[in-house]
Amino acid sequence: MKKRVVKKESSSSSGGEASKKSFSKKQQKRWWPGPTVYFLIAVLLLVPLVVMNAPELIQHFANKLRIRVPFCIDLSRPAELSLSHTANFYLTPEDGISLGVWQTVPESLGKEAQGKDLTWYQNSLSDGSPVFIYLHGNTGSRAAAHRVGVAKLLSKHGYHVLVPDYRGFGDSTGEPTESGLTTDALYLYNWVKARSGSSRVYIWGHSLGTGVSTNAAVKLLEQGVTFDGLILESAFCTVRQNLREHIFSWFYWKIPGHGILFPEPWANNNIVFPTEENLRKMKNPILFLHSEDDYMVPIWIIKELYETAVSSQNAERVKMVAFEGSLGYLHNGIYRDSRLPQIIK
Repeated sequence: MKKRVVKKESSSSSGGEASKKSFSKKQQKRWWPGPTVYFLIAVLLLVPLVVMNAPELIQHFANKLRIRVPFCIDLSRPAELSLSHTANFYLTPEDGISLGVWQTVPESLGKEAQGKDLTWYQNSLSDGSPVFIYLHGNTGSRAAAHRVGVAKLLSKHGYHVLVPDYRGFGDSTGEPTESGLTTDALYLYNWVKARSGSSRVYIWGHSLGTGVSTNAAVKLLEQGVTFDGLILESAFCTVRQNLREHIFSWFYWKIPGHGILFPEPWANNNIVFPTEENLRKMKNPILFLHSEDDYMVPIWIIKELYETAVSSQNAERVKMVAFEGSLGYLHNGIYRDSRLPQIIK
């Protein structure tokens, strides 16, 4: 009788099958990064970029969406501020920059000006009456009470007056910078000169406007051009004054952590306004106006600026009028003085 032969599975076969099962389990247990991990990696990569560029992006959108001040006043309607013989228009000194400007004609032309278009206003500049370009101080717009007061005063006494808002001010577009404001002033001056014929053109700078106007005067002098005359009211001097904050800090949105986590938004907006240095170069007649109770610019600073200007020209071409502190004119109120029309004549 033959014995039945039973084949046994080899140990190598059973071992191979076991190893396959073990490998299969390892495959199932292998870890792959999930959405949460990818999100964390993205955050780690993006946060430094956002921190570096956030200030610039925020300022960009803030400027795009900026609510112009004063938001309750329509600057395109100067008649609402009782400037009935005043035209509003806009100039473009550079691509992307729009400057709001008021032109007020002499009060004697008030009735004739009613209903007239911009062409009439521009043509009136050549009627022989002197023209003033009023470069106002820092913050706000051409609608500020003391700025309107200057326009009314000059108009009442027979002068044409142009009051611009620099870039970034009022309803003008752009970011305020020293070079930008100087460019705005030069553009308006050349615009007026091209339309004023033989009429004299004077510059009246107040506060910040004194820095802008002396900058513009030196730029024109380099081209062989001089102002017919310059009034510096409540002049400031960056060299002699301790400015506690950036002149244009009001323009920028304040972001928590600026100056620590990232630069201040105005860090690259360098301000010099070298008024004293400019006065040493100027050749046109200058009149300083200052109130003794000016709390922003002490009277001694103006006296030193006056002496600098006199030493560069002479006492006949450079004058200074100080107003008694008891009058309470402070920094903005000199236009209220009844003697002023005779002083500037």
